[in-house]
Amino acid sequence: MNHDEGPVESTDALERLGVFAARDDWTATGWCRIERSLDLIGTRSAMLIVRELFYGGTRFDELARRTGLSEAVVAGRLKQLHADGIVDRRPYQEPGKRTRDEYLLTDRGRALFPIIVALVQWGELLGDDHRTGVELVHRGCEAPLSAHVRCAKGHDVPLGEAAARLKDEDYAAAARRQPRDPD
Repeated sequence: MNHDEGPVESTDALERLGVFAARDDWTATGWCRIERSLDLIGTRSAMLIVRELFYGGTRFDELARRTGLSEAVVAGRLKQLHADGIVDRRPYQEPGKRTRDEYLLTDRGRALFPIIVALVQWGELLGDDHRTGVELVHRGCEAPLSAHVRCAKGHDVPLGEAAARLKDEDYAAAARRQPRDPD
């Protein structure tokens, strides 16, 4: 590669558009949607609980047993997932026992479904034994599910055709000029 020719366009990265193209002028810290998403579900334990909820688990003891996590970790994660609006609690009572909560995905939690599908699909690329494990399929025809990236107009968009930009450049620029409050 000749370094005198300038930057080489890569299909392995998003093209940056608008003021976001000046990459060194912007940091994503504090406003990036990926960062915010990971704040909510970015732990292994949170995703294992969400997985089990998608598989139909609802009760605390079942979630702890099926994830292999300690009861303390499950309790903490469920509390956080509830506070973040990903799960809802619903009381139930078995005859002769105290009332307990079961956990159900909210609309926000169910919106994680494409991410679950994408993780399963990506996991197939890891090269381990593909005869074991869980496969997600369409009940109507039993074909495996797959995740696709599409624009709002319905076009499939590979990485080489994708770009990143600031949603509201004027707002972002104004917020960037505001002095930060020292802690």
